[in-house]
Parts: sequence; C-alpha cells; structure tokens
Amino acid sequence: MTSLPLVPVLIGPTGVGKTAVAVELATLRPITVISADARQVYRHLDIGTAKPTPEVRAQVPHLGLDLIEPGERYSAGRFARDAAAWLAEVRTAGREPLVLGGTGFYVRALAEGLFREPLLDPARHEQLRGWAARLAPARAAHWAARLDRGFAGGGRQRAARAIEVALLTGRALSWWQREARETGAMRPWYIHLTLPRDALRRRIAERVERMLGAGLVAEVAALLARGVPPDAAGLDGVGYREAVAMLRGDLPADRLAEAIVVATRRYAKRQETWFRHQLRSPGGGMRDARSVWVLDAMASPALLAAQIAERWAVATHPASPISHPAS
Repeated sequence: MTSLPLVPVLIGPTGVGKTAVAVELATLRPITVISADARQVYRHLDIGTAKPTPEVRAQVPHLGLDLIEPGERYSAGRFARDAAAWLAEVRTAGREPLVLGGTGFYVRALAEGLFREPLLDPARHEQLRGWAARLAPARAAHWAARLDRGFAGGGRQRAARAIEVALLTGRALSWWQREARETGAMRPWYIHLTLPRDALRRRIAERVERMLGAGLVAEVAALLARGVPPDAAGLDGVGYREAVAMLRGDLPADRLAEAIVVATRRYAKRQETWFRHQLRSPGGGMRDARSVWVLDAMASPALLAAQIAERWAVATHPASPISHPAS
C-alpha cells in the first residue's frame, strides 16, 4: 500500500462547490481532474449534471467526462479500471491528478480496489437482467435490500446489479465487494467539503434555478426527440427524471423547480451520509488509506484552494512527516 502514490480526492455533496475549488487549485498546481461522477459520464447530459463548461475544461483538463451514450451502463468497476489508466497518463504527462466527485462507489472502487467479479451464467444473466429492467425503481430497490443487507441504494442500475449477483451467485454483492477485493490504484487523501444545511440548501436552490434557466428542459426534450427512452440510464437521475415527468404531463410545470430541489436535497443527504460512514477509519492519519480532512466550504474557493495547495505541498515533500490534518 505504501508504494502507491498519494492522490488528493476532493469529495462532497452536489452543490457544495467542488468544481469552483478545483478551478482555483489549477492556478496553484498543474492539476488534471479525474471526474468520479456517475452522471457526468453521459454524453449530452450537460446542464442537469452540472458538467464543467467548455471554458472550465479548456482551463483545467478533465478526464472521465462524456464516455457513453444515455442508456448505456458504466459500472464502478469499469470506472476504476479506466481511472487507474488515467492516473498513469496524468503522471506521465508531468501533471498532478485530482480525483473529483460525488459518486462514492466510484471513489471507493478506485481507492480501495475492485473485487474479483464472480462468474455469471450468460443465459441466466441476460434473462434476469431483462426482468430487473422492467421493475419500477422502488421495487428494484426493495428486492436489492431484501437480497443484500449491505445494499446502500444508488438507483435502479445499482439495484439491478445487486439482484443479479445475489441470485446468480448465492452471495450478496456487498459480500463480494468486501471479501474478494483487490488492491486499489492509489493512496487517497480525502478532502471532504461540507456546508451547514441551510447554506447547502440555498446553493442547491440557486443551482436548480441556473439549470432551468440554462435550458435543462430543452436538453431533455432533445434527447427524447432523438429516441432516447424516458427511463434510460442517465435520464433516471435527479433533475432529468423530474423534467421527463413534466414533459410527459405527469408533473405540472410550475412544480418542476420545487421537485428538483427536493430530490437534490435528498440526494445530497445520501451523499453526505455515505461519505461520513464509508470513507473514515478510526484514528487514521493522512498516510492512512482512508483518512479524511473535513473543510468548511463557506470559505471562498480561492481560500480553500490555497489551504489544499499548502497541505498538498507538505504531503508530497519526501522529507516532510505527514500528520493527521485538523478538521
């Protein structure tokens, strides 16, 4: 583990300001961002995923964006394999990687390693996948939780995966992830941006207002017009499913913004809960593979970036001892 490179991982709930901090950090260090966001992997889903603008991407190189079409599947395991290669590419280019995102399963797969995939009978797998795809999201989550006590939620695609593995192997997906795990591709230095609840709620409301003003509904309408199914992977994410419901007449237009705000708040709460309970280890320091430095994001992005850059310089200096960062 100690031979693996130390890589900063900027985490936090949606709306907390991770991208703004990364942009400021890029003025202080030659970083390339590796996006660990399960929604930003989809092409054409730009506004509702708060994907970095072309201007930001021209200023700060990003990897992990626009990888697949809506409806395709992209697992945490595939992300970990791709991101491990990206880490090597970034270092070869003489730059410094910064993992950035809010999808905890992606981050953990990269940092703590993949599990050895169990062999699944192809015919039975395809049959079961078809059955799971017809389940309503709530029903799929119900079955996943019944079959795997370690199921932590995360959408229909993740629920379907938990169902498939449990039924086809006789063991829960969480068991495989825990007992058949291999070594990760890096030593993560987690930097967890947080906000007081009221402040985060304000930022979420402002973000939703900006998304709707930027044309979120038109973005969704264009995808549906191209023949993308309304329940396709990607369109089932927060913001998109509410826009789909409005366009189909299932949600009044004057309730769209409120519905997205409420759904985003719930999503942010799930993210915070996951980060608090899944990435910490008792007594861990910065050299510990699962240590977390908590930063109050009420400060300006420039100030936060300066604090991170200062700690980063210490962390990467070979002669400097690394102590546990104060929270």
